[in-house]
Amino acid sequence: MDKLKMHSADIADEKFRELAALFPEAVTETVDSDGNVVRAIDKDVLTEEINRTVVDGLQERYQFTWPDKRKARNLANTPTTKTLRLIKEKSVGRDGKIGGVDSENIYIEGDNLDALKILRETYLGKVKMIYIDPPYNTGNDFVYFDDFTQSANQYINESGQYDDIGNQLVQNPETIGRFHSNWLNMIYPRLKLAKDFLSDDGAIFISIDDHEQENLCKICNEIFGEKNFIACVPWRKRTAKSDVPFGVSQDYEFILAYAKSNAFVASTKGKERKYYVTPDYPGKPWRFHDLTKQTTAAERPNSNFTILNPKNGKKYPANPRRTWAISEDTFKKYYEEGRIIFPGDYDFLDIKKPVLRYWKDADILKAGSNFGRIAVSTKLPDDIGMSQDGTREITKLMGNKVFGFPKPSQLIKFLISILGPESSSAVIMDFFSGSATTAQAVMESNSIDGGNRKFILVQLPEVVQDGTDASAAGFKYICDIGEKRIQAAGAKIKTDSNASMDYGFRCFKIDSSNMRNVFYRPSNYNQEMMDLFADNIKGDRTSEDLLIQVMLDLGILLSSKIEKIVISGKEVFSVANGYLLACFDKDITDEVVRNIAEKHPYYAVFRDYSMATDSVAVNFDQIFNTYSPKTIRKVL
Repeated sequence: MDKLKMHSADIADEKFRELAALFPEAVTETVDSDGNVVRAIDKDVLTEEINRTVVDGLQERYQFTWPDKRKARNLANTPTTKTLRLIKEKSVGRDGKIGGVDSENIYIEGDNLDALKILRETYLGKVKMIYIDPPYNTGNDFVYFDDFTQSANQYINESGQYDDIGNQLVQNPETIGRFHSNWLNMIYPRLKLAKDFLSDDGAIFISIDDHEQENLCKICNEIFGEKNFIACVPWRKRTAKSDVPFGVSQDYEFILAYAKSNAFVASTKGKERKYYVTPDYPGKPWRFHDLTKQTTAAERPNSNFTILNPKNGKKYPANPRRTWAISEDTFKKYYEEGRIIFPGDYDFLDIKKPVLRYWKDADILKAGSNFGRIAVSTKLPDDIGMSQDGTREITKLMGNKVFGFPKPSQLIKFLISILGPESSSAVIMDFFSGSATTAQAVMESNSIDGGNRKFILVQLPEVVQDGTDASAAGFKYICDIGEKRIQAAGAKIKTDSNASMDYGFRCFKIDSSNMRNVFYRPSNYNQEMMDLFADNIKGDRTSEDLLIQVMLDLGILLSSKIEKIVISGKEVFSVANGYLLACFDKDITDEVVRNIAEKHPYYAVFRDYSMATDSVAVNFDQIFNTYSPKTIRKVL
């Protein structure tokens, strides 16, 4: 049995292994700052292998940097032992009833940096679209605090911005020297992790204003690649104001869009293109093109010939003043390939002379799905709405102005729509979810076209300020507003459309690991102390808590179906119809192990100390080797 690691991936270690596999000759050993011999990469050998110019030291180069950028990069690579814990009482079932946990949508309360690390392995390459509306760094908003120059205690004493459950928030006024650096250190590791979530044909859309738009673009060029820049789309947030600096009203914000790769293609509904799909060219939507050219017989003598239709003998001579666009040899080649169409070949074509059948690779790849769709303009449709529309929307939905200036759901619905009809089951992520506009947009999109899109939302439990409408309405945290909005939006959609769809979400909160410290650092304890920790799991954690962390560790989607079954008197969790069987009960006997093995799960997970006797532990692998040898066995 192998032990589960019970922490997020060490991304730096992953990249080291990948580099070592590519260039094994560059792997060496050195001594770290503590005097330990460790494996390392020999930069000189790597440089020779790459055989490219390497910039080093003070040599001039083009770069974008700021104080603590290296630490921000390392922060993204550092693993976390934190985990997710399901909050049943806040979860909402597919049918919209509070307390249900069968929804495929995910809502997470906590720091989004932790959330991204926790979710990374499970949702690697599975997200089609990310939309975020991060703090704009106006000097008045709060940002997540990732200041590497202060100790934790120093920060607590100086900022006073920990909320009552320990989340780190700090106001970032323009007067401090680290105004831009603080914001860049916050956003950089989150975007670096976010890239890993996107599918090859996925894209990220980031709302931003003038304060950090230029810096954000440079960061995205570095993380996603300048070649994957899609567009900087202007969005009108308000009508012109008169009382503004310099007399110029900044009425637009921007949506910065980057693709994961060139596999992403956006499109929107538009004028129907003349494509045809016929049995003689299955899977290839084709168009036709005029076979004549504006050249004379004297200019193109090889194209001045008569085309003969072999089917009926009809002749089509070239016009001396407008010859054929191809030579006679090319015509014969195209005819043999079936690319020449004559009048009468298809009843639906009204042509008077031969034409050329052709197609584009993009059309073939998008066979059938790109009909009636055109390229997306950076001029957004007029019905997208402005900030005031977003405020009216949530006020009407919630009965009060509980959130200031959220984006209108129509804006995010438009971004979802340009992903194309083949994305009707896409996963949409928003890790700065605010009032949960993205969740509403996803559900409304599903109700319109019958799709099965899922959302993953993350929001810090930021404390609602006293004296606000939200506080007066009884909301304590921003998360409470988001969760209530999803419920209200789902109820309204259900009433208006009665569509058969998912109206709920599984609610999780980020918490410390379920495992005691001894699980991660056994070397810190002597044998006498180890005896105190026969059970390495914290006493306040439930079986459901353990299951969620196991699912994350094994890369099983949080939206998977979870059932409780009883096997030989023991509670067993069956995940994804038996893909994972997990039993955390005590006193596990040979009979329990055998009955679980006979169900042939892909994964089987038990607690390390739960075997009834030493003989059960000894027999464990032999039982599985007999009844289900392919099952991967894990313990925690």
